[in-house]
Amino acid sequence: MVLIIALMIFSIILSIQAAYTVYIMLYTWDRPEAYEAAKAPKVFRVPEKSFTVLLPARHEEDVIQQTIERVVRASYPKRLIEIIVICEAGDRGTIEKAEAKIAELNAEGIGNLTLAVFDDKPINKPHGLNVGFRDSHNEVVTIFDAEDEIHPDIFNIVNTVMVEEEVKVVQCGVQLMNYDSSWYSTLNVLEYFFWFKSRLHYHARMGMIPLGGNTVFFAREIMERLGGWDEQNLTEDADVGIRISVLKEKVRVVYDDEYVTKEETPPTLGHFIRQRTRWSQGFLQTLKKGTWKQLPSREQQLMAVYTLGFPTIQALLAAYVPVSIWMMFAMKVPVGAALVLLLPSYFLLAHYIIGVVGLYEFADAHGLKPSPITPLVMAVSYVPYQWVLAYAAFRATFREMLGIRNWEKTAHVGAHRQERENRAA
Repeated sequence: MVLIIALMIFSIILSIQAAYTVYIMLYTWDRPEAYEAAKAPKVFRVPEKSFTVLLPARHEEDVIQQTIERVVRASYPKRLIEIIVICEAGDRGTIEKAEAKIAELNAEGIGNLTLAVFDDKPINKPHGLNVGFRDSHNEVVTIFDAEDEIHPDIFNIVNTVMVEEEVKVVQCGVQLMNYDSSWYSTLNVLEYFFWFKSRLHYHARMGMIPLGGNTVFFAREIMERLGGWDEQNLTEDADVGIRISVLKEKVRVVYDDEYVTKEETPPTLGHFIRQRTRWSQGFLQTLKKGTWKQLPSREQQLMAVYTLGFPTIQALLAAYVPVSIWMMFAMKVPVGAALVLLLPSYFLLAHYIIGVVGLYEFADAHGLKPSPITPLVMAVSYVPYQWVLAYAAFRATFREMLGIRNWEKTAHVGAHRQERENRAA
């Protein structure tokens, strides 16, 4: 009986957590005014801000040239944009591709492109960003990943928002696109969809926001105050977001389907697990670091703990659901107890249904047509997907306990670009 009562309490706690997740997933949908406020401005101001684009790349030979080209061709005065491609000295393949593209653009009379090469450790993204930042000059600093498909008007959007609203940090939307390339890709795409379209807006309102890894724009003075990025943190973006929240700086989140930065899901399950392990471990690092304790309010601090600890909670939920189902059939318990033990399963079902609705909204926004079997694939893969996330969270915990903090690289093959080209053909 004591075991059953303990499991019922655990089930109720997990159910409250799952209900809260549903709430923040639907935050902007439930508030039309928030949904409208999150959109990009309809009229752009005359360009005023100058931008530095930091473009860290490692083993990105297949995608780096297209990304440089995309940034250069943005609909913003070229004199107001400088691009710094950042590579580690041993990555000759990416360096050669970047050098060739820069030389080609320079021959066209397009300047303000440089290659920053570092040969010291650690070999990771935050170290590269600090190297690039030291070589930069412009008023606003932004980050794009090597595979990013940016919208040509992204700089006009941020210039307008920063000038009109007098904000110093702007997080724009990022969206994975290749939703049908693997059994896990649809669910991965939808995670991004709900995170950037709804959850980040809730975090911004609360004044506690773990920023995304790219398409985030900082006034130079902010990064100078922070002293750059934490080179030991595997989620330097979340860490920077917490530190900005401690400074009480307002973060403006812009999500408009038309203007999102497009990316791809990891190409293999192994790459996906390594990516999620890195994210989960980085959240644990940021939690242990304790900067969140300096947040002004108790509510913000609790939210930081919840957010940074979420991968662990997710792992517990995934591990508990099969146990609760087994207990329902294998153990004789009162009907009321059985219903309580199944509560987390009900919320998993709610998450799935919301996900299906989100799939069709995402597809409609981007002119895509999901197969009729896609919701079925989602249903079959939903619990295995949670188990994969749980495994990544457990793996991250063990790595952190053992002090293993090397940067596990995620490969990029340009699947989101292939999808675009296939639709255009």
